[in-house]
Amino acid sequence: MDIIMYGSAILAIVIIVYMLIKQMDIKITLFFIGIVLMFIGILMGNGISAKGFESSGAVWLDPLVAIADQFKSSLTSAGFIILILGGYTAYMSYINANDVTVNVLTKPLGKIKSVYILVPVVFLLGNLLSLVIPSASNLAIILLATLFPVLKKAGMTTLSAAAIIATSATIVPTPMGGDNVAIATELAQYADYAGLTVTDYVFRYHALVSIPTLLVMAVVHYFWQKRMDKKMGVDTEHAEVELKDVKLVEGGKLFTTVYALLPVLPILFLIVVFILQSASSVTINISVEVVALLSFAIAIVCELIRKRNAKQVLDGTEHFFKGMGSAVPIVVLLVAASVFVTGLKSIGLIESLETAMTGIHGSSLGFILPLILVGLTALIVILSGSGTALFYSMIPLLVPLANAAGINPIAVTVPMGLAGNLFRAVSPVAAVVLIVAGSVKKNPIEIVKRTSVPMIVGVVFMFILSMIVFL
Repeated sequence: MDIIMYGSAILAIVIIVYMLIKQMDIKITLFFIGIVLMFIGILMGNGISAKGFESSGAVWLDPLVAIADQFKSSLTSAGFIILILGGYTAYMSYINANDVTVNVLTKPLGKIKSVYILVPVVFLLGNLLSLVIPSASNLAIILLATLFPVLKKAGMTTLSAAAIIATSATIVPTPMGGDNVAIATELAQYADYAGLTVTDYVFRYHALVSIPTLLVMAVVHYFWQKRMDKKMGVDTEHAEVELKDVKLVEGGKLFTTVYALLPVLPILFLIVVFILQSASSVTINISVEVVALLSFAIAIVCELIRKRNAKQVLDGTEHFFKGMGSAVPIVVLLVAASVFVTGLKSIGLIESLETAMTGIHGSSLGFILPLILVGLTALIVILSGSGTALFYSMIPLLVPLANAAGINPIAVTVPMGLAGNLFRAVSPVAAVVLIVAGSVKKNPIEIVKRTSVPMIVGVVFMFILSMIVFL
């Protein structure tokens, strides 16, 4: 039985890793392999290992019942939140509020005279802007059109400016991130974290590591870009970025201020509520999806005031629902990952891994599990350019493995989640690196040379800090 279990598990994992490296979509593959593993589990006499699973009475239909159950579960929890956030982000893009925020925040940079002081400032600003535009690729395109010419005019070298833009979207703590939503939802299913919200997870745990790490990387960026510029001499090349300018919302200071705040309004609401609950006895049960819907309503009112055309504004709200549709692939990936893990549980692999993890329970080797997962993340992300699929696939496994190892699950979820986002800028095949390299007419390897040291230092720092704080 062990040969069947380990053999099928290894083959399944090899297939998934191969597809990730080849940058192939793995959702259907996860579903298919999960079904095959469930059938193997049934033949082994284990049945389908899913919480609360009830057989249909027809064994050959049970894997499909498990998939349907997982869809129902995901769509009423993390999946619903991700859909709402996708809709809100799409509506902010439609009304050009994201563009206003970018322009408002980047405008003061022209007053900074020191080129190398601009390096950490722009790096931190770029990460702040990722709150508004979570896609690393989309944020890079916007910054190349708006910020790159400003940095070049200030005297910054092409490669330094490119490196900053390529690392703009990394690990800023945000309750609006789909990965954080998925982790918090998973943790909340366990007694030790019952009632945990994504806001609590981000501000109580994630931010303790991510904020210091961002500051450290900003400092390393400063010294590394300065050293690399000195090593290669002055870069006199003025690369032309052939990208269209970002559109502005016309209006006075009031409109500019309001529209600059709209994209971050849900986050501001969550921060205010979190502070009130932490500093007083006030109890306000408000979720991410509620503040997103509230912010959406406020945005509609703003559009009605600005355009004074109810039909046009109401027609425009369709973009919110189209945005929800664009977020469906993320939800499907979550479900596919859960189905795959159900398959692994059905053949007995997860139980076997948990037993193996008990070997380090109570020892001084609690960092081994997080280190293995971060190492695996580094390998896959650098080779494939994306750690999203791997991370979502692993989420259902993180808590059981951490509990088996006798360590705090946060000591696993935080470093693995942050590692995926940091290593992306070290991969020469990552979409964001390729976009930046192509725009500034440089080889992706040249960009990676500029991004690798700040990102790797960030990974090492955040891992050590995570182990100190959470183990």
